[in-house]
Amino acid sequence: MPELRPLRADDAPAVLAFELANRAWFTVTISDRGDEYFEQFPDRHRAALAEQEAGECAFYLLVAEDGAILGRFNLYDLAGGAANLGYRVGQDFVGRGLATAAVRELCALAASEHGLHTLRAATSPTNVASQRVLLKSGFVPAGPSEIGLAFQRDVTTAVSA
Repeated sequence: MPELRPLRADDAPAVLAFELANRAWFTVTISDRGDEYFEQFPDRHRAALAEQEAGECAFYLLVAEDGAILGRFNLYDLAGGAANLGYRVGQDFVGRGLATAAVRELCALAASEHGLHTLRAATSPTNVASQRVLLKSGFVPAGPSEIGLAFQRDVTTAVSA
């Protein structure tokens, strides 16, 4: 059973490997992060942990029983009881309900662990799979966004499985 757990300092090599292995897959629906992102990954990882420690963001990994990273699930720009949700699942793990289960779990954690009441998310207009994940996880359409479609969810309410 996969586990959603907070990002740790010792995750850097595995997260980098996950990002590199899925780089082409991710660019199907989102902009490529560019070579600089990967070249500066150790610094970026440390910066992410500092943001997490400061309560500005909350980064989670979906990890298989064998320790393999299946996906990344992030809450960022935490302020005023709200945050943005972002996630990515590795190509070999899509279509199994993992993203929906992890987003639902993260919604519960957003309320219980981070004191949030509202989450926002956005997808490209063509990322229908991600839109389905959000809708199944209790998000509702909230209009256009910079990247395409915006969604929002009150995380103080439960979503049935």
